Amino acid sequence: MTTWFAHTFPNVVYLGWGGSDGWETAIIQTLYMTFWPAIFGGILGLLFGLGLVLTEDGGVLENHASFTFFDKVVSLFRAVPFIILLAFIAPVTQKIVGTQIGTTAALVPLSLGVFPFFARQVQVALKGVDKGVIEAAQSVGATLSDLIFTVYLREARSELIRVSTVTLISLVGLTAMAGAIGAGGLGNMAIAYGYNRFANDTTLIATLLVLVLVLIIQFSGDFLAKVFNHKAA
Repeated sequence: MTTWFAHTFPNVVYLGWGGSDGWETAIIQTLYMTFWPAIFGGILGLLFGLGLVLTEDGGVLENHASFTFFDKVVSLFRAVPFIILLAFIAPVTQKIVGTQIGTTAALVPLSLGVFPFFARQVQVALKGVDKGVIEAAQSVGATLSDLIFTVYLREARSELIRVSTVTLISLVGLTAMAGAIGAGGLGNMAIAYGYNRFANDTTLIATLLVLVLVLIIQFSGDFLAKVFNHKAA
């Protein structure tokens, strides 16, 4: 089996598991570029998603100016292709992390690239909360924090998990794109060590590993959504 693998995937074996150019490093870099932007972009997206729902017409904090601000910022960042965003905010990235290249530098554009997508997903999920439940909470004197945490986020938790799953999968795709221009990870492995060197076996294995990561996220998200949906019921 080992001999067959070495014969079929010679470039994969040549790169090795450890070392700065190894598969272990590429996997860790991809997980690193997925985890932190998911946290930073997720928090930002949740705040903007909440802002959109709370300040819209008929919202509990109806405010046209605030809604317009949230809506335009989200729409603006969604309109910019990620590959252009990487270059456009390079000076900002330099200020924040001290460099414009590498895995850590990719965290800034990845966070800004994923947050508008997540904000729209959150907006849709929260708009699905029963208006009657919101009105009932308001009638018994619920505070704004009560409405946010006890009504909106609790009632929509299953759907929020689903949209978070979709967002994470999208983020994995963005990490591959960032890797393709030198940020490291499996995207860099597929392009720099695979495609550019005509090493199709390297590209294949890198693609399969990204697929495995996506499937793990998908199955985990579906499982958690069902669990929390059952509890809510």
